[in-house]
Amino acid sequence: MIVSAFGLGILLGFIFFELTGLTAGGIVVPGYVALYLNEPDRILATLFIALLTYGVIQLLAKVMILYGRRRFLLAILVGFLFRGITDTLNIQIPETGWDLHVIGYIIPGLIANEFFRQGVIKTILALTIVSVMVFLILQLFF
Repeated sequence: MIVSAFGLGILLGFIFFELTGLTAGGIVVPGYVALYLNEPDRILATLFIALLTYGVIQLLAKVMILYGRRRFLLAILVGFLFRGITDTLNIQIPETGWDLHVIGYIIPGLIANEFFRQGVIKTILALTIVSVMVFLILQLFF
């Protein structure tokens, strides 16, 4: 099912891009997110880390020249770092039972990079649409 999720995510993400011109957060992101749609706290934590990564890179861009591959690599590294920090600290919010578990190590960086390319709202909407489509197809066949 995991391989099917990635394959469907890539295919549907490509079709969605051709139809709308928007990417769903990166080539493998919709497949990963679709696998965790039954755990919305992980998706929210991943988006939170992606937004944090996006903010840090925007701050760094004021003192560094960041564009293209350099910005992409930095997004992946900062997202990876924040994921490592959340794993180390094991952050939990007692009243809600919510804990900060992030999907993957590079997923937040991939999403943050797309925030720069097409905007936060458009990226989140595209990611939501494609991930839900992948999830529904997986539910139908598996």
